[in-house]
Amino acid sequence: MEGDFKKAASHLERACLVDSTNANALWLLGYSYYHSENYRKSIAAYNKELAINPTDAMAYYYRARSKSYLGKDNLLPAAEREKYLLGSIFDLTKAIAIEPNATKYQTRGIAYREYGVFKLQAGSHFYDRSRGINSLKASINDLQKVLADNPSRSDISSLLELSKQKLDEALVRR
Repeated sequence: MEGDFKKAASHLERACLVDSTNANALWLLGYSYYHSENYRKSIAAYNKELAINPTDAMAYYYRARSKSYLGKDNLLPAAEREKYLLGSIFDLTKAIAIEPNATKYQTRGIAYREYGVFKLQAGSHFYDRSRGINSLKASINDLQKVLADNPSRSDISSLLELSKQKLDEALVRR
């Protein structure tokens, strides 16, 4: 639909009403919602698509991305944010198990860092130093995996340094 994802979603919604078992239409609907920044609807569409096609690595990937955006929404309650952040990591792990590649490891490395930072917020009811530190270590491992495959990726070097910095800060704090 020439980059008009809201219009595409509207057409795909109608198509899915006609055939709710069309995995391709559901995938495109989830993708259109994702690019329209309607993350809850994107997740719902990918849930339906994955019920039909549970080995679709890219559906897990985009559902994870949608969950990640919701997990960073400070307007949501902390419990809901944590659910989305963990869901993102879970979905990326599924996607990697099905079809590993650098993009998925990179995205999961970022998701681990986001979850680690979330768990290390001092004064938060959800504060858990151990889980935060372990999540930051997992972030570093994933990003190092990507960098080992392609050492010239300066963007990964920057992401890796940020995760290391967050880990150092957490280890210094008591």
